[in-house]
Amino acid sequence: MAEALLGLGGNLGDVRGNLDRAVELLCEDGRAKVRAQSSDFRTPPWGVEGQPAYINRCVMLETGLGPRALLERALAVERALGRDRARERRWGPRPIDIDLLSYDDVVIDEPGLTLPHPHWAQRAFVLVPLAEIAADRVIGGVSVRDALARVDASGIERLPRPAGQ
Repeated sequence: MAEALLGLGGNLGDVRGNLDRAVELLCEDGRAKVRAQSSDFRTPPWGVEGQPAYINRCVMLETGLGPRALLERALAVERALGRDRARERRWGPRPIDIDLLSYDDVVIDEPGLTLPHPHWAQRAFVLVPLAEIAADRVIGGVSVRDALARVDASGIERLPRPAGQ
């Protein structure tokens, strides 16, 4: 079994519900299991201004799926939850986004799949929730904790857990 770190987020519709449902769908056939899940964080939009704030979460999965199969599953989950990558603006509003950040210590640079994710260490909206579950994890030679210390995380707010969770 491999350890995969995923970043999830969105800013349209019932985002927290979409994040919960995405995790359920990623794991529904038993080939992936949640080992750790961060809190949800409200984060400023990144890449395109003038859009609603995002809600982001990171998840650590134990999985028997290979990297490409896990990516394909993540893309299928996005589609099932209403994301249409072909019609949306890059870095614009979306109901769900799932990024494969790392998969064990695998390094891949292929069309459609780069591991570790090429921008994981530059984005506070990934690093803040990732540090909550894997601060000491080293990805591409850099610990999550050290990467977080190098970015501006202002404006990021941990959200309270919904009632009943």
